Amino acid sequence: MNNIGTFTKLSPKRLLRQLSNSSDTTCLQVLNNSVLWSIYLDQGKIIYATHSVEPFDRLERHIRRLSQQIPLLSNEIRVQLRMMFEPDWQTQLIERSDDEHQQPPEYQAIYWLVNEKHLLSHQAALLIQELVKEVIESFLLIREGTFELTAAVNSLPKICKLDVDSIMEHCKNRLQNLQSFAPQISSPYQRPYLLINSKFYDKQLPELQQNITTWMKGFSLRHLAVIMNLDEVELARTLYPHILQGSIILHEPDPPFDKLPKILEDFSFAPKYSTLRINGKSFQIEASPYIIADTISGEGSITQVSALPKEKLGLSTIPNNIPTDGEKVNARTTAKKPYKIISVDDSPTILKEISRCLEDENVAVVTINDPIKAVMSIIRHKPDLILLDLNMAGIDGYELCRIIRNNSMFKEIPIIFVTGSKGIIDKVKARMVGASGYLTKPFTRAELLKMIFMHLA
Repeated sequence: MNNIGTFTKLSPKRLLRQLSNSSDTTCLQVLNNSVLWSIYLDQGKIIYATHSVEPFDRLERHIRRLSQQIPLLSNEIRVQLRMMFEPDWQTQLIERSDDEHQQPPEYQAIYWLVNEKHLLSHQAALLIQELVKEVIESFLLIREGTFELTAAVNSLPKICKLDVDSIMEHCKNRLQNLQSFAPQISSPYQRPYLLINSKFYDKQLPELQQNITTWMKGFSLRHLAVIMNLDEVELARTLYPHILQGSIILHEPDPPFDKLPKILEDFSFAPKYSTLRINGKSFQIEASPYIIADTISGEGSITQVSALPKEKLGLSTIPNNIPTDGEKVNARTTAKKPYKIISVDDSPTILKEISRCLEDENVAVVTINDPIKAVMSIIRHKPDLILLDLNMAGIDGYELCRIIRNNSMFKEIPIIFVTGSKGIIDKVKARMVGASGYLTKPFTRAELLKMIFMHLA
């Protein structure tokens, strides 16, 4: 077998299965659309699999799911894990050029959890299995790219060995289920928004749970499923009738998740029919992008099916009456925003940007531009999370964080440093004064939402 190659129509499934029949210890690396997949194999078994798009976001989500059964995986441990092992992008580039065979940092983090007794070996094996399934699921969607077989990391500790066929069979079934919602749902990283007073809205559709509508303003389907502790396919099935009918719109994934391959209509595992679940009953309809149920009776039967113009389904363009990313989207529920965030920064520009990023989210933002007055304002507002600039005139973020932590009211409240500093020394000092996380300037809206997801969701 060649050690390096390019494929256009070669099936990733076939490539991986071929490696599973080998007794070699190797790492398959596949590059597509600037995303790098790395699959580590030992004697035909998968030891680990990862890709370069937000590996610590992936680890965070699966640890959150696992933490519901393992109390030792507290939020404090999860934060500590990221601050110890998650590199910034510049560090990643340096490390990749210095040592292409270095252990993936998130795998090092898992091994640390085992060594520190936060995870038992079988629990770590379960965590790795779920991470591998998610990575292989996206890997199977690749249509073209380049691949290379490299020497495996000899020092990579083998926590578990996973059967390639079993993993691929699981992913095949998942993709078949998700394909039934295509083309409306083409990625688990699409972001659903709930519209109010939409002319598309049909009161006969099943009601959405309050806890789902609360967070349906910026988080992706994948993150929503973790917040709700739901299976992603079940969440998609719940939202799908509302998406078809137009009361929920889907925005495309935020970068860098937009680089991952989408679930296309011509996916080879695709069934010929879509499954529509209404009032607890399932119906199969022809998988056409132009078919929608106009009327759904209370008994759960489709009484009329008609063809609608493509633009009304939001498949190629967003209708004029549906807001785009930069516009305000009102939720059908008008519940009070449950979380309050205080942002302390002596730069009005940064405060304005943070407020803009969060204006459509499920949080209330209080901005403070005078760090000297920040403590009294924080005591008065009693926030759920604090965003704190590191370098401010009069008092720096380290000292202000120390003062806040000395107040018994704020021992457990997440404090996130917002700073342009990328050095490891700054991160160590941040931990010493009690910071919960680190957001590096310039940051994106997705990065800011990720911090909120980590600490509040």
